[in-house]
Amino acid sequence: MSSEIQRYPGSTIVVRFDGAKCIHSRHCVLDQPQVFRANVSGPWIFPDSASAEAIVQVAHACPSGAITYERMDSSLQESAPAVNVMRLRENGPLAFRADLEIAGARAIRATLCRCGASNNKPYCDGSHTTAGFTATGEPPTQPSEALQQRNGPVVVKPIVNGPLEVSGNLELCSGTGRTINRAQKSFLCRCGHSGNKPYCDGTHKKIGFQAEGGSKS
Repeated sequence: MSSEIQRYPGSTIVVRFDGAKCIHSRHCVLDQPQVFRANVSGPWIFPDSASAEAIVQVAHACPSGAITYERMDSSLQESAPAVNVMRLRENGPLAFRADLEIAGARAIRATLCRCGASNNKPYCDGSHTTAGFTATGEPPTQPSEALQQRNGPVVVKPIVNGPLEVSGNLELCSGTGRTINRAQKSFLCRCGHSGNKPYCDGTHKKIGFQAEGGSKS
């Protein structure tokens, strides 16, 4: 999968598209079809076809971070949220919105694979659909204390052949927004076979899961 970031300049805003992160959530082509034109040959993003504010709303709704922007006026650029959140997608990926560092790369929004089938690990590439992955987006709530600080950096380290080690202030939420846990360190399943999703239970070792990472499991 190509990692080249496409850049589309307009008069008031530059739209960037990273196809390697796109999970085809389709907020862009449904919310602003005059800007994000599907099924065309050649350039497909036309920033001057809507206001900069409308495009910013679409970018913020893009869960994978495939769409980002740069304002050309004096308006503020996208900043990290006041509350770091990870949302569980039903039968799908882990959707983060935080001041993220993922395997050394910086981001504010990202969707990370938890089915084990992505060809673009640690990022989701939509393979959960064809793989028939099933995992609830509404796991039970766990008792947890309110975090003294709810923002700040969140570091995601993929462990070789193992889970995602997530460090930093983070609220883990269900797909409907219910807080299921608050934590400063979590080990999240990315092999797709844990019996305690979204958390790792060591099953990756039993099934021989293989994936690159920064440290050994």
